[in-house]
Amino acid sequence: MAMKIRLARGGSKKRPFYRVVAADSRMPRDGRYVEKLGTYNPLLAKDSAERVQLDMERVNYWLGQGAQPTERVVRFLEAAGVMEKTERSNPIKAKPGKKAQDRVEEKAAAAEAAKEAAAEAAEAAKAAAAAPAEEAPAEEAAAE
Repeated sequence: MAMKIRLARGGSKKRPFYRVVAADSRMPRDGRYVEKLGTYNPLLAKDSAERVQLDMERVNYWLGQGAQPTERVVRFLEAAGVMEKTERSNPIKAKPGKKAQDRVEEKAAAAEAAKEAAAEAAEAAKAAAAAPAEEAPAEEAAAE
């Protein structure tokens, strides 16, 4: 049996409450589990001692039996000092979506066009200042 240490959701709508359980990986999220190992209440303050409660003796037993904790449970165990803290990097998740990337590209293209237009205007102003001033054509004397 492939065992997992994971969260099973309880509580009502918009009021989540989780049990930390050891369960067969083939069972549904909120389905049958082998043993309840603790609780997690995300509605409590992060510094509250009652937010995450684990029976560490049983957690260590199941880890010794080869149970694999999920990502969220690993974070709880790292905070409790049972597991070593691992570096997580997911650069794909940090990337903006396609529409946001398109907006950034459009903005960059508009800024580039504005920069080119400003450079052309500056060159035209320099050329106008460097050229000798043309004299206004003298009015021809009207023949009498």
